[in-house]
Amino acid sequence: MSSREVKFCWTSALIGAASALATTSLLSAKPKDPTFDLISIDLTSFKLNLPLLDAGLVLTVHITNPNITPIHYSSTTMSIFYKGSLLGSADIKAGSQSAKSCKLLRLPARLDGLQLAHHAASFVSDVAKRQMVLDAAVDIAGAAKVLWWEHKFVVHVDSHITVDPLFLDVIEQENKSDLEIFVS
Repeated sequence: MSSREVKFCWTSALIGAASALATTSLLSAKPKDPTFDLISIDLTSFKLNLPLLDAGLVLTVHITNPNITPIHYSSTTMSIFYKGSLLGSADIKAGSQSAKSCKLLRLPARLDGLQLAHHAASFVSDVAKRQMVLDAAVDIAGAAKVLWWEHKFVVHVDSHITVDPLFLDVIEQENKSDLEIFVS
């Protein structure tokens, strides 16, 4: 064997392949923000107590967990705003979601007509334009378990949604989420 020949070493090749696999696994395991999309709004009740009204709704939300681990989350409440005033809320029940999956949640919501009455002129204008802008905010706390380690997290979601106030159609939306993981 001359000094220029290099002997192939299986040990080095295996260590290199294992290192590449470990690096790829770590990069793909980096936590990703879940996505939330409001699919539909359904009116379930409408109570007119002049001069006020109260409405019950069901919000259908599509949630995607892009992570490689399942998650478990606790119950919480989403706040719904109109023109900066708290208009109502939607309850989110505790649950779980599989890794790399999508799911539909149906969230019961209540809107307070008293708050809407404070913005009566804006609401009438929005009905005439058939475009009403709502904002929503929620903090969802939970945990993701990787092997025997449980990683707690909080996802803060801000939504800016334009709806048709007559037919309750979702016209457009922008959702921003911020994932915070607590290492213990």
